Amino acid sequence: MKKLKVALFDLDGTLIDTEGQYTEIWGAIGRKYRPDLPDFSQVIKGTTLTLILDNYIPGEELRKRVVEELDEKEAGMRYEFYDGALDFIADLRRNGVKCAIVTSSNVKKMESLKKQVPDFDNLFDRVLTSEDFSASKPNPDCYLLGAKVFGADLDECVVFEDAFTGLQAGMSAGIFTIGLATCNSREAIEDKCNYVLDNFVGMTYEKVVRIVNNEE
Repeated sequence: MKKLKVALFDLDGTLIDTEGQYTEIWGAIGRKYRPDLPDFSQVIKGTTLTLILDNYIPGEELRKRVVEELDEKEAGMRYEFYDGALDFIADLRRNGVKCAIVTSSNVKKMESLKKQVPDFDNLFDRVLTSEDFSASKPNPDCYLLGAKVFGADLDECVVFEDAFTGLQAGMSAGIFTIGLATCNSREAIEDKCNYVLDNFVGMTYEKVVRIVNNEE
């Protein structure tokens, strides 16, 4: 690796502890509108809202109702960062690493989040949402875009992800991908990424550089 220039972070389940809430929300929506898919909340995990609606919710009227219900639920969600995440990001930026969010969530959801975290935009150098790319994870386009917006080579970047689709997106992009064992076990993700972290507690710029250079 040349030098670590860019850190690309998934949001839900990686930096903020919302996956349980989303499982409940999409589980309820699935039971209401797609009872034929009992594992609906898992099927759509990591997918943009546009593709969820296009692929699983038939008809404009139903899609409108789902969007309204989702907006209402997201406005009432708790957006709490995992322990160590903010300290790690601050240390990366102190060391000149650009930090970006790469999420399948849309701008509307991010507005709800920012009401609880008013300085959110100041924590990152860029926030890429579903409006910025056309293909959902596991397609690698979102992470390729993350490298491109900073003019960085792929071997100058690192991806942090928790979900299977996101891990696949990072690996398919050819970027060193670190999996967070927050929502899935270490055993479930260790063969789907380059390295596994239990959490960000105690993580520093120096440690992640050693990890991507296979020194840890």
